[in-house]
Amino acid sequence: MNNLSKDILVGALYIAGISSFISGLFVISAVLFATASMFTNIASIA
Repeated sequence: MNNLSKDILVGALYIAGISSFISGLFVISAVLFATASMFTNIASIA
């Protein structure tokens, strides 16, 4: 996976997390933010 597709995936996860946070789905937004954070850390190591 190249850098552009990684950035697009992480950006999409953040946008989905923000939109679910605004709509009141706090558990789903927490999971999305955690997934984006973990993917960012794993992608930067590999």
